Amino acid sequence: MADLVLEADGIDKSFAGVRALRGASLELRAGEVHALVGENGAGKSTLVKVITGAVIADAGDVRLRGRVLTDPSPRKARAAGIAAIYQQPALFPDLTVAENVVFGHEPGGPWRRVDWKARRQRAAALLAEVGARVDPDAEAGTLTMPQQQLVEVARALGAEARVLIMDEPTASLSEEDTQNLFRVIAALRARGVGIVYISHRLEELPLVADRVTVLRDGQTIGTRAMSGVSRSELIQLMVGRALETVFPKKAVAAGDVVLAVEGFGCSLSGVHDVSLTVRAGEILGLAGLVGAGRTELARALFGLTPADRGRIALRGRPVRIHSPAEAIAHGIAYLPEDRRRHGVILPMAIAPNVSLASLDRISGAGGAIDFGREKRTAAEYVQRLGIKTPATYLPAASLSGGNQQKVALARWLVTQPSLLVLDEPTQGIDVGAKSEIHALISDLADEGTAILMISSELPEVLGMSDRIAVMRAGTVVATIAREVATPEGVMAAAFGHTAGGSAAARAPA
Repeated sequence: MADLVLEADGIDKSFAGVRALRGASLELRAGEVHALVGENGAGKSTLVKVITGAVIADAGDVRLRGRVLTDPSPRKARAAGIAAIYQQPALFPDLTVAENVVFGHEPGGPWRRVDWKARRQRAAALLAEVGARVDPDAEAGTLTMPQQQLVEVARALGAEARVLIMDEPTASLSEEDTQNLFRVIAALRARGVGIVYISHRLEELPLVADRVTVLRDGQTIGTRAMSGVSRSELIQLMVGRALETVFPKKAVAAGDVVLAVEGFGCSLSGVHDVSLTVRAGEILGLAGLVGAGRTELARALFGLTPADRGRIALRGRPVRIHSPAEAIAHGIAYLPEDRRRHGVILPMAIAPNVSLASLDRISGAGGAIDFGREKRTAAEYVQRLGIKTPATYLPAASLSGGNQQKVALARWLVTQPSLLVLDEPTQGIDVGAKSEIHALISDLADEGTAILMISSELPEVLGMSDRIAVMRAGTVVATIAREVATPEGVMAAAFGHTAGGSAAARAPA
């Protein structure tokens, strides 16, 4: 048996009266990939912060190679060989990719002479090692989410860590990039690096993990060999009950056409010749590979990058949408993919985050905000969506990722939209919270809301959609009815192979 490289033993931690960890424990062996799973709010992020020195535990010890880490801090953890890649990339957007990759682990003091050529060569080598096709001289802020994620992996590799924590590393990656990451993980394991692997994609755990530890309500429920536990058993350990279905789709009779676009396009974002409809009570899934143009279509519909060609009609009335304000006025709501950058304002309290898109509804005649009404509105949606927080005056940053996503969704539900555009609504959310979000989406459709749902998870698209529109190279190449949709058909259309099942499975747009 390999030596233990990391031990977290009996960790307790409370925030604002809420116990985030209750005697949580985790062991990691050298050369092991150890999965850490649990619902949102189970304590995974807090345990990681304790291990990396970002949060000081109220009780318990963290030991590295048998030695207790005293007076913990992020700097001491990094010096001891602990590195973390968090769910949302933490790059410096105005620095180049090369500067981000080598940040914190170049030799010399603060007044050293920078060898720019060596820095770029080092960054390029690390990027190549993780299979990232990224220009080292590009500004990090111009990268897509999957590219940022791979840059984070390259930075951790450069630090030569002995303990590497990966928090949802594949959440924004394509299948090809995911396979690249698995190759990197295998190479790190062979070098003796211990890896803590946090993921809500339970289906990928048997591909990478040796053991799995389950957290629930801040406690360690158990540790199992990955080869000896099934997905259903993991779910039951995570939620404390058998989970019958993750996709509680209701059969809803589609109503009138809410959204109709024809020849729709935006030259700035590469979207072109899109024609589709979404009816009241219908969930239209939007599938496709990374770069197919799904998010770009959503942004064009919402007026972030306004369309410059084609026609758009809402409830039969032709409209032009030049800004998000106009989209909101027409009853369109848009939940973006990157919740931390565009979904919630992390330093802001939960209540004003919820009310931000509907200030007219909570303001008096003179335009002054009625803070009592704002608080009541936030409390209503906290209860409705099951947001775990002791108070709505706490900052959104205090919430887990899944609860932040619920706050972002609540903001748009307050506007009572007729068309709700959801971009990766359950990305990085645990299986229990996914079921809750899916149930809420189904309830909204049942109430007559037209829903356009973008998702990179095929089971989600197939399980939740009434019809599936498949995008490729900036346009819709196939629309498939739920009754005949298959993973093979959807992927065939996404790759441009429409001569097979997908062409035969098309439904009216």
